[in-house]
Amino acid sequence: MADPKGFLTTPKQLAERRPVDVRIRDWNEVYVERSLLPIITKQAGRCMDCGIPFCHNGCPLGNLIPEWNDLAYRDDWTGAIERLHATNNFPEFTGRLCPAPCESACVLGINQDAVTIKNVEVTIIDKAWDRGGVTPQVPERLSGKTVAVVGSGPAGLAAAQQLTRAGHTVVVYERADRIGGLLRYGIPEFKMEKRHINRRVEQMRAEGTRFRTGVHVGEDITGQQLRERFDAVVVAAGATTARDLPVPGRELKGVHQAMEYLPLANKVQEGDFVEPPISAKGKHVVVIGGGDTGADCVGTAHRQGAASVTQLEIMPRPGEDRPGHQPWPTMPMTYKVTSAHEEGGERIYSVSTTHFSGDEEGNVQELHLVEVEFKDGKFEQVPGSERAIPAQLVTLAMGFTGTDVRNGLVEQLGVDLDARGNVSRDGKFATNVDGVYVCGDAGRGQSLIVWAIAEGRSAAAAVDKYLGGKTPLPAPIRPTDRPLVV
Repeated sequence: MADPKGFLTTPKQLAERRPVDVRIRDWNEVYVERSLLPIITKQAGRCMDCGIPFCHNGCPLGNLIPEWNDLAYRDDWTGAIERLHATNNFPEFTGRLCPAPCESACVLGINQDAVTIKNVEVTIIDKAWDRGGVTPQVPERLSGKTVAVVGSGPAGLAAAQQLTRAGHTVVVYERADRIGGLLRYGIPEFKMEKRHINRRVEQMRAEGTRFRTGVHVGEDITGQQLRERFDAVVVAAGATTARDLPVPGRELKGVHQAMEYLPLANKVQEGDFVEPPISAKGKHVVVIGGGDTGADCVGTAHRQGAASVTQLEIMPRPGEDRPGHQPWPTMPMTYKVTSAHEEGGERIYSVSTTHFSGDEEGNVQELHLVEVEFKDGKFEQVPGSERAIPAQLVTLAMGFTGTDVRNGLVEQLGVDLDARGNVSRDGKFATNVDGVYVCGDAGRGQSLIVWAIAEGRSAAAAVDKYLGGKTPLPAPIRPTDRPLVV
């Protein structure tokens, strides 16, 4: 145990964010650089090294949290990154982007503030990069087997890295012009600077992973060609079919899916544009959807100079405390204030959009909404609560409904879909087609980054076994596993 009295004597302390009026003027990460280091050892010392560490179960990756907390407390950063990398290929991603179900499952969180696990995690990996402690792990020998990975998000990258290290020749196909999937173009720079992706990709290149960008699998290369050229195929293409809002006025100019809006802002940071083709500058912006993607739209609109930002959510406003029907160690639905919400704007709960109205040129000008109540298993409109709010840019951030089948990949591979529109798989991540596997959101549906990495690692272990691999890869989860969330 790190500090036997740490949880009694040390209060919870989070990383410091840069002042709002400073950070909305740039696209750098919102946290003060290196602000974690002076406090991190004490925060790691709050970990109680529980006899049954529920944080392990709260984390789909099975991260060895008490172990690296203890090592961080003792200033053993080399040992800490070894234990962290034992279960997580990309802790710099999860430490910045994961909603931390591990902290919801922390035993200390039963009656106190939970251990700040994410802050410890991201400090360990950042120090490892700074000290040159993250180096390529080149396999000692090659198997002679080849694997195609379709998609370069966290699931695809995790699967590719594990299979490369097992000695297989791995080619990652990505339809975008850069590697990273939604990590690259769906996550704003202020949440994770893309240099973190770039240096991981370079590590993977040095290990032997090959990358092919700008390739639409299903169009530029068919599923049948992949099966002929490779010994195994891993589908990690995500769940990219966005949920739409079929109301009158949806066709007006200025109403966009979040994944039409956010990537363009990221492309500006990559140097592809001087100004984004879709911008919030000087506009009244409305974001429909109260999740993380909606918050990303809010923060992006602030930085682009929006006149106002309003975020709508059909569900009621969550409470500040853990609800009674969501007991520890589940991940509760509580009211959260992200860095984007700190920066301004209004959040409106229990409302539904009825229609949009526009000007003579077909540009959206107003969003019409109505208050709703949840009764008898459905939402009912509250009479007399209709009103309109200004809206010159609307982003739809209402989640995703399944795998994109429009490019023909699903049909060409011959894989089955489940009832939710995801690629169906068995308990070993295998589809109904021999040698074709699926992991991440493509098989699970929209989920957390930790589930994507965990599934990528586990699918890699299944593929390695299929290919007759002699080096066992860890397989921490099965597709049927479920998180401690409601």
